[in-house]
Amino acid sequence: MINTFRNGVAMAVAALALGACASKGQPTAQYDFGPPPTQTSSASTVGALIVADVTGPAALDSERMYYRLLYADARQSRPYAYNQWTATPFQLLTQRIKTSLSHGGVKVLSATDAAASATVLRMEVEEFTQNFDSATSSQGLLRLRASVFRDHRLVDQKTFSSSKPAPSADAAGGVRALADASDAVAAEMLTWLAALPPSK
Repeated sequence: MINTFRNGVAMAVAALALGACASKGQPTAQYDFGPPPTQTSSASTVGALIVADVTGPAALDSERMYYRLLYADARQSRPYAYNQWTATPFQLLTQRIKTSLSHGGVKVLSATDAAASATVLRMEVEEFTQNFDSATSSQGLLRLRASVFRDHRLVDQKTFSSSKPAPSADAAGGVRALADASDAVAAEMLTWLAALPPSK
């Protein structure tokens, strides 16, 4: 009986402490993808390439970080309350992929350099989220469709997908997993671009 009373008091104290913390407000943690990995593949045969900004669902056009509880309701995307990106996922992915291509030997141009190249890479995100398959296990999933155009004609199109395990079941773990998934997709994209027929 005494132990039960003590446990009840301890829980009440913990609840009051959490309430006090919540009332004071919690600072928002901001994340990006971190330093890019060391480049191991090359697509130097691609030459100059205009890389358009990544596009995708409107929900990803903000700094909010989302996750899904696959074991509870896979159809519901939930935002983290006190964690966010330093830029939109579109902006982070655009910069990361440009960096990876550049390190792989590709001459990366922006859309304003249209006169310098007739080859354009366009990318559309289909999925970018941290998926929990249990309360303690999650993966970062990136799936995007890439299309290469030359002189406004489609040369090739491919969907890339990568899922990487999160080292921890929280926002920081999701960031690491999504960064790793993004780097894996960028590496696959380099190999794909290098295999495309050269421009004439």
